[in-house]
Amino acid sequence: MKIKETPLKDCYIIEPTIIEDERGYFFEKFNERKFEELTGMNGHFVQDNISKSSYGVIRGVHLQQGEHAQAKLVSCLEGKVWDVAVDMREDSPTFGKWFGIELTAENKVQLYVPRGFGHGFSVLSETAIFSYKCDNFYYKESERGILYNDPDLNIDWKIDPSDAMLSEKDKKLSGFILK
Repeated sequence: MKIKETPLKDCYIIEPTIIEDERGYFFEKFNERKFEELTGMNGHFVQDNISKSSYGVIRGVHLQQGEHAQAKLVSCLEGKVWDVAVDMREDSPTFGKWFGIELTAENKVQLYVPRGFGHGFSVLSETAIFSYKCDNFYYKESERGILYNDPDLNIDWKIDPSDAMLSEKDKKLSGFILK
């Protein structure tokens, strides 16, 4: 496993070591001990979620706040997505900044999104199956979000806005407030 820093504080790209031969491939998707050793971050996860979406779907930008905040380790199991993390920690030197990366079933890259970050993705392939490992349980009352097309953040979702498909809940989110 290789860990790479992103421009956002505490947000990491995880690239697996893949062993391939004529039978197929094998890789260690996650190793808590190695992750904590390389990042200094807690890598204990308690909940796994899977979503399937069609081209143009944007899920996010979501986060959980307070004692129910969640760090996430995300990956694409089928297809291709543009994954986005937004630093929403007011005391962070990268507050209000976002980072995006293409996650695919082929590249097997994962993104670690720490607590206090908003997270979302857009589907770039016909369909995509997306995996979220979370270090805290989901608690509906702590859920928050940012409007996907907030002009201050100006996130490039890598799809034409006319192709964007959002849930009714995501269409009603408010904008990001820079302090």
